[in-house]
Amino acid sequence: MGQLQTLEDLLNFLTRRFWVMLAVLVLGLALSATLAKTRPDSYEATAVIQAQGAQIGLEATNGGSAQMLQAIEQRLTTREALLAVIARQGLYADLPALSDEERTALLRAAIRIEGVASAGNQAYGQPAQISAIIVTAHDQNAEKAARIANDLAQGVLDMAAAGQMARAQDTLAFYREEETRLSGQVAALDGDIAAYKQTNSDALPEGADARRDEIASIEADLRQLDQQLVALTEEQRQLSLRTDLRATEQRRLQELTSQIAVLGEQRASVVARRDVLQAAGTRQPEVERGLAGLERQLALAQGSLAAVQTRLDDAETALRLAERQQGDRLALLDRAITPEHPMGSGGKKLFLAGAIGSVLLAFVLALFLDQLKPVVRTSAQLERQLGLRAVIALPDLGLPTAKPGHDSGGHHRPASARG
Repeated sequence: MGQLQTLEDLLNFLTRRFWVMLAVLVLGLALSATLAKTRPDSYEATAVIQAQGAQIGLEATNGGSAQMLQAIEQRLTTREALLAVIARQGLYADLPALSDEERTALLRAAIRIEGVASAGNQAYGQPAQISAIIVTAHDQNAEKAARIANDLAQGVLDMAAAGQMARAQDTLAFYREEETRLSGQVAALDGDIAAYKQTNSDALPEGADARRDEIASIEADLRQLDQQLVALTEEQRQLSLRTDLRATEQRRLQELTSQIAVLGEQRASVVARRDVLQAAGTRQPEVERGLAGLERQLALAQGSLAAVQTRLDDAETALRLAERQQGDRLALLDRAITPEHPMGSGGKKLFLAGAIGSVLLAFVLALFLDQLKPVVRTSAQLERQLGLRAVIALPDLGLPTAKPGHDSGGHHRPASARG
């Protein structure tokens, strides 16, 4: 601050510029008092809304009431919503020069929507809950302040009811679509499993015991056929070795040949059947894995369908409760009434701010005037600025200034005199 480095310098400075600072301070205080006095009074009106729980026990499926309040507040303070409130209540009719943006800014600054947190302990991970909503409005007219607060409170109630109904309808529509989709998926999987079983019926796990029994029976039949073939073949060989066969023996030889051919065909068909059953047994693990995969998909789809059907029942119940207004809802607990007394115009704060600003302005102005003509006024300043110690310091004796043609003692001095 230049020469104001000690308390003595500061006191000398205040003494020199006292009247300038006093004039600025008085002018600033008078102006602040005038502005504070002419500032209009402001009235505050408050409406209280209570958050009520469901009248019928039902697991909550929506977000917390604090989140709902935030969404409602955002919608209520949009430009369109505020302009609708201004039009309904006839606000700022005496200010036709204001634009729509300026009107909405004024109304947005004059309202406040606050939530009162629920007193109960909130479980970890659960959405925040509120027990009440306080709607506050400020205006220079007491009746308008009450009307604005009640209008906003009704808007909160309407949006909460409409939002709850819309959420219930959207939830119900979603779960109905999910039920239709999952039902189609279950039906398709049922068809796939039926077709798979039909295509691989011979290799299904549940037919393994029957296949083993059938293979054992085929093996027994093959042994009998082989025994018959051996006997017939031996008899045919014996007859073929003879050279002179009677007519009966020739007919017998022909019969043996036919029987051997028939038994050979029977044996071939039985062997083919055995091969088919054995191949099916070889394919059984692969078929079993494929069938197990389809059954797992069916079980998952059926489980999802059961869960969706449970949620669908809850959604239908929630929609009926919303239609009857028996679920979680908001109720107007206390309407805003016309305030009898103003809450204050902020004049005291304005006057205090003006007083502080006047003091600062007076000090800055005096400092500016002092810096216009920087003068070394004391021996201490001389020593600080020039590094020279004063040999003698003469105080201001208050002597009159010598006039031209007179010496310091008041005697007449010729104009031509020097020194």
